[in-house]
Amino acid sequence: MRPILAAVAAAALAVSACATATTYAPEGYGGQRGGYSEMRLQQDRWAVEFSGNSLTSRDTVEMYLLYRAAELTLQSGYDWFATEYRATDRDTRYYADPDPWFAGGYGRYWGPSWRFYRRGYWSPWDPWGSRMDVREVSRYEARAEIVMGQGAPPPDRHAFDAREILANLGPRVVRPASAY
Repeated sequence: MRPILAAVAAAALAVSACATATTYAPEGYGGQRGGYSEMRLQQDRWAVEFSGNSLTSRDTVEMYLLYRAAELTLQSGYDWFATEYRATDRDTRYYADPDPWFAGGYGRYWGPSWRFYRRGYWSPWDPWGSRMDVREVSRYEARAEIVMGQGAPPPDRHAFDAREILANLGPRVVRPASAY
């Protein structure tokens, strides 16, 4: 009996480990779905992206994108960055499963059966209609093109001070358990 309990506990632990929001890490780090990626376009211009899994909120995805842009700015030797282009996409899918407890309106394994004959075929008829469990699953992906600069941010651009972004958002960033 104890090996069965141990197996059930191990399976529950494995499933719960998979059911977490995307952490702040490079794309695919540790097998997770999502993460950040970037591509240098010019000396002072980058394309930055962060994608989350179905448990990661839109706010978190956008915050991690901003945080990654600030990290890149400092790593590249700059002080501030401005976004030239920014977008957040939502990918929503719907999954429908029949409700196992209301098959036919009476339960899973028993219920009255009605059928009708039409055009040479017998067809089932369900007076309660089909009961479905519908789930909506959304994933968010944010991307931006940033331009970096040195010194004080220019007053004519909506620019971010990279050090301030790291200081203010840093405590809210969730990194993987085995930090890189």
